[in-house]
Amino acid sequence: MSSQGLYQTQSQKQVIGPQMQQSLQILQAPALELQQLIQLEVAINPVLEVENNDVSLETTAQEDPDNDIRELSRLDEEWREYYAQSRAQTSPRTSEDDERHRFMMDSIVAQTTLQEHLLSQLNLSDTTDPKLLELAEFIIGNIDDDGFLHTPLEELSLRHGLPLEDLRRAKETVQSFEPAGVAAENLRECLLLQLERSGRKASLAHRIIDHHLEDLAHKRYTVLSKKLAAPPDQISRAVEIVSSLDPRPAQGFTQTHNHYVTPDIRVERHNGSGYVPVMNNTDLPQLRISNAYKDLLAQPDTGGEARSYIREKIRGAKFLIRSIAQRQQTIQRIAVEILNHQKDFFDKGPSNLKPLNMATVAEAVGVHETTVSRAIAGKYMSTPHGVFELKYFFTSGVRTEGGDDVSNTAVKNAISEIIKSEPPQKPYSDEQLVKQLLGRGIKVARRTVAKYREAMGVLPSHLRKSA
Repeated sequence: MSSQGLYQTQSQKQVIGPQMQQSLQILQAPALELQQLIQLEVAINPVLEVENNDVSLETTAQEDPDNDIRELSRLDEEWREYYAQSRAQTSPRTSEDDERHRFMMDSIVAQTTLQEHLLSQLNLSDTTDPKLLELAEFIIGNIDDDGFLHTPLEELSLRHGLPLEDLRRAKETVQSFEPAGVAAENLRECLLLQLERSGRKASLAHRIIDHHLEDLAHKRYTVLSKKLAAPPDQISRAVEIVSSLDPRPAQGFTQTHNHYVTPDIRVERHNGSGYVPVMNNTDLPQLRISNAYKDLLAQPDTGGEARSYIREKIRGAKFLIRSIAQRQQTIQRIAVEILNHQKDFFDKGPSNLKPLNMATVAEAVGVHETTVSRAIAGKYMSTPHGVFELKYFFTSGVRTEGGDDVSNTAVKNAISEIIKSEPPQKPYSDEQLVKQLLGRGIKVARRTVAKYREAMGVLPSHLRKSA
């Protein structure tokens, strides 16, 4: 018989340091959230100041021989130079612009995103394997706004060169989080996850979804009763249970009202010969270290405790300034690679989007793939064709008859155009859609067409038929 009591055990767990957490938070933060983070840091760190445009930061290197102070002055100069160059690319704001901006800022309602919610649970989980944590974060980054992982694990494994079994473990980890049903690859898996979470794995509802989902979708209750040898009243109760499940587990996180985004990047045509990305630094506060605290640190009669406190705050301020500058530079370099790979999109429109994966951009920029994933999270780009999330430009694709690569977004647009022009009395089946796409030079399998059609929320042909 086991005894009860308190026991002490030792275990190792990788913990990210506070500064690294802050650096990752700054990299991942969208423009509006970054402004809030900066305001918070200015409020809690007394050595940080927001510099006005007409204020000049004096160099203190000659007054203080201390290495930290000399490095600090150099950093301030670099930040001012970077900020001045960024400001020079932005046209002056009029009073009307300021009024519209203030109205927008006063109308924003903050809301936690699905990715933030899942990452928060990942950070609080018992998972200690660094590789599993990294892959789980990768899975979260590929989940859409409805909570689905529409790209199969096999495709993700091949495209990114990741072990399939490790991806499965990471997916199972994410699927253990709330909301139930998240990270499913299709509706069937999503509903089964919800039933299993509620302890109904052996239920009739589970059997119906697992093996007879199509009969359920067409309300063939009599057929279900015969196939499952279950009385109609049991089928009816099972259907009620299924109807209580959520086919879009992440819809509570989707912002449908007051959804305003501030693009981090604006794409402009440069001298009529090409496009260049311009970082949106209009509302990015220009930070500096307080001269008063630098002078206090330089004074010989400043006590040891006060000197240690000031040094600690200065180190934190320097790291913050570096992290912000690095964030801007990283996003801009990624934007340059997007422009290089998606030139046809900017010239001709969304139907010309090319396949692009994060590994390709990561190699060109010289960072890890997860860094690209963090850097594009929640970031938007203003283009001649509208405002798009940076994630939009990263998509898999197929090869045309002519040997060109076409993104799955372009294929979906082509399917949508074909369906819009199909005869209402005789809608195209998936097989017919394959032939229609082939006529456009796009060769895809029928199952691929069915997957894209379902992802677009388009019903099968027999349910699209007009009376």
